[in-house]
Amino acid sequence: MSAVHELVVGAVAGVGCAGLGALMPRVVARLPEPPAVPPLEEGEQPTAAQQIVLDEGPKQPYAEMASSAGFAGSIACSAGVSGALLGWALGWDWTLLLVLPLAPVGAALGLVDLRSRLLPSRLILPTLALALVFALVAWPLTGSPDALVRGLIGMVAARSVFWLLWFIRSAGMGFGDVRLSALLGFVLAYLGWEQYAVGLYSPFLIFAVPGLVLALVRRDRSLLKRAYPFGPFLLVGAVIGVVVGEALLGGLISG
Repeated sequence: MSAVHELVVGAVAGVGCAGLGALMPRVVARLPEPPAVPPLEEGEQPTAAQQIVLDEGPKQPYAEMASSAGFAGSIACSAGVSGALLGWALGWDWTLLLVLPLAPVGAALGLVDLRSRLLPSRLILPTLALALVFALVAWPLTGSPDALVRGLIGMVAARSVFWLLWFIRSAGMGFGDVRLSALLGFVLAYLGWEQYAVGLYSPFLIFAVPGLVLALVRRDRSLLKRAYPFGPFLLVGAVIGVVVGEALLGGLISG
């Protein structure tokens, strides 16, 4: 595909995802509020959700969050940029139908996670179901189950690893990250193992390195123990995996 065609696909995908992103606040406003966090028993270690309440107080209601200044514009811009990158990377390919919903949904999830430290399952699970339906429909059309099987293996493997991380230290990772890893693991593995490896490894890199540098500069080790939302890093890493995963690992293997 020529560079002009790649730019055209990127532009069309970016505009479409920005438009869908502008509608996401309406979806966020209708999300059910999470149940109240029960008080801790004596000696009980707080979970990630409890720690957030202890540190920051009760979360902002979704309806109030969705109507706040800059919320819709931030989602639209993020969705447009990520959609343009995904369209530019994949071109006029049927896998765009699988990947592009991640742009508006991911933009909403990332912003909600930044503001509330929560990743609503009402956004993640329907998107995962849509991805699975797409893969099942594509299977007879492509004549090969390889991508579907690869996606399912990637989904189970990613969810298992993230569940283990959550189980070991639930105060540092929320269960929403576990659910999101299943969605991203399926989509990335469906595209290829190179996209999967880069897409799921890079979030840890871009999450850890800036924090480590900041802790060293400030000489404050307590910064390394604070809980930060990981969802946005997972989503950025997924885009990186789609855009450069194949080229990066392919170049390393061949070079």
